[in-house]
Amino acid sequence: MPAALSREHIASAGRLGSGPALGPQVQGAAVLRRRELLAAAGLLPLAAHAGTVLKVGPRRAVRSLAAAARQARDGMLIEIDAGDYVGDAAVWTQSDLTLRAVGGRVSLVAAGAHAQGKGLFVTTGRRMRIEGLDFSGATVPDRNGAGIRLEAGSLTLLDCGFRDNENGLLTANQDDIELDIVDCDFGTILPREGKTHNLYVGAIKRLAVTGSYFHHGLHGHLLKSRAALNHILYNRLSDEIGGRASYELEFPNGGVAVVMGNLIVQSSTTENPHVISFGVEGATWARQALYLVNNTLVDQLPSGGIWLRVTPPQAEVVLANNLLVGGPKLAAEGYWTRRANFSADWSEFVQAARDDYRLKPDSALRGRAQEAGEGGGLKLAPTREYRHPHGTVALSGPARNPGAFQG
Repeated sequence: MPAALSREHIASAGRLGSGPALGPQVQGAAVLRRRELLAAAGLLPLAAHAGTVLKVGPRRAVRSLAAAARQARDGMLIEIDAGDYVGDAAVWTQSDLTLRAVGGRVSLVAAGAHAQGKGLFVTTGRRMRIEGLDFSGATVPDRNGAGIRLEAGSLTLLDCGFRDNENGLLTANQDDIELDIVDCDFGTILPREGKTHNLYVGAIKRLAVTGSYFHHGLHGHLLKSRAALNHILYNRLSDEIGGRASYELEFPNGGVAVVMGNLIVQSSTTENPHVISFGVEGATWARQALYLVNNTLVDQLPSGGIWLRVTPPQAEVVLANNLLVGGPKLAAEGYWTRRANFSADWSEFVQAARDDYRLKPDSALRGRAQEAGEGGGLKLAPTREYRHPHGTVALSGPARNPGAFQG
């Protein structure tokens, strides 16, 4: 069995219903160790700051995030005391800035407040990091508000949560923006006119999402990206009971997408029978490739959904080592490269009714994964797997089974 990377060793302090917090000193050491392990595994970009610390909290000289944003300078570490920050919207323009929760969760509750009519946070700096913050209740006059609006620069999120917003996170359309999301939770969406999304990434340079949980969409998609390069690794995209998402995963303009090691579940109440969509709004990037490798794809739609929709015929499409559960068999185009993809019965799994999609020890599908080569700058072989409610664990050896789970 794989060894846990960090989830059992960190405090959760009320994180979207998680367990109890550790003491402040133990928690600080555990979170620091967690960041080190994630960075060593290549899942978390390293932070760089000049060592200047600005402390924020109700008993500090700086009491609000809005005030901290006005005082912050490039390279600072902003340490935020745990607690609720209500109506505290801010614009962050600094580079090499880290915002970090200290002593537990930091919960930002919009309560009608917003920055620039866009969301709770608007960020434009390069190499910005946000760690341990939860964003909720973001609404704006045009009904397209977000917990975070990434308007320029680059941003890394670690262990952040989004719920009850019009959108979780939105980005602008700038081809030099980069976004890394690690161990985050993108939850319930507020009912609004039109389609709002848990995560909507514009035409940017690069998106990487790892160890994160997307669920309970409403009208829009769980994850929608127009990025040139997408690494979607070891996540759970599951609309869950009562969810009404459209696509679980969409790349409307194609690009290069590596989708590996994910559990992707279409609920029985979905508003669109398609699970994954690629290029349906036109190929705007020169390179068009989709690598769908070692995923467990689950269709709970009673009438049966459509696993994959690919529009640009010039796209390279590689499907390898995927498990398909429920719904019809995968309808594939002749130009797609396919190897070791299997339709699996519910009985093949340890306990699918409780979302345990590990193959049973005696399953005939065990050991049937094949080499998938390379693509999108990665070796197409999982080295980790998703661990609920968010996070990843390292595999103890090569991935020999099809699907997202090797245990």
